[in-house]
Amino acid sequence: MPVRNAAAIAAAAVAAAKTQTVRLPGEEVAAGLVAQLAQEVISLDERIKTTDADIEGRFRRHPLAEVITSMPGMGFRLGAEFLAAVGDPALIESADQLAAWAGLAPVSRLGKRTGRLHTPKRYSRRLRRVMYMSALTAIRCDPLSKAYYQRKRNEGKRPIAATICLARRRTNVLYALIRDNRTWQPDSPPITQSAA
Repeated sequence: MPVRNAAAIAAAAVAAAKTQTVRLPGEEVAAGLVAQLAQEVISLDERIKTTDADIEGRFRRHPLAEVITSMPGMGFRLGAEFLAAVGDPALIESADQLAAWAGLAPVSRLGKRTGRLHTPKRYSRRLRRVMYMSALTAIRCDPLSKAYYQRKRNEGKRPIAATICLARRRTNVLYALIRDNRTWQPDSPPITQSAA
């Protein structure tokens, strides 16, 4: 995770260390350990960047990569997680099936056809996480998603419930985009009933 003003903080720490007049026993050993740990963190950061580049390269080769990442809030990381959770998107028959698979479609109690609905117990937690995280990101970066989220909040829903409503709506949109093999446009025609 990037640190704000890392260069200024490091310069201040080095300046403070140079003005230090008190010496402690074992100071050299501790300094060596700190330097070694810092080097390990730097090498770990490089490995993470390399792995990220590899994941992005593999994801971009997928035929649906552009379609998935065109939707606000879905970058290459969430797109790759989506494809890993779903497997073959061609096997998804409807937006309702995708929402149920992600645990975003409420179900009735066992054996009941009517009554209070609840979150299903059996669903893909990975897929739910992808849709939820993409909804959180879309709230920050997409004005349409933010407006929908705010409308749900104004209806009295709590933040998590409003975010889940947005994730469910985005599931419909993502299914329609994958089905039609087209990229998301802010002025796209409304989703047809067959997509919902």
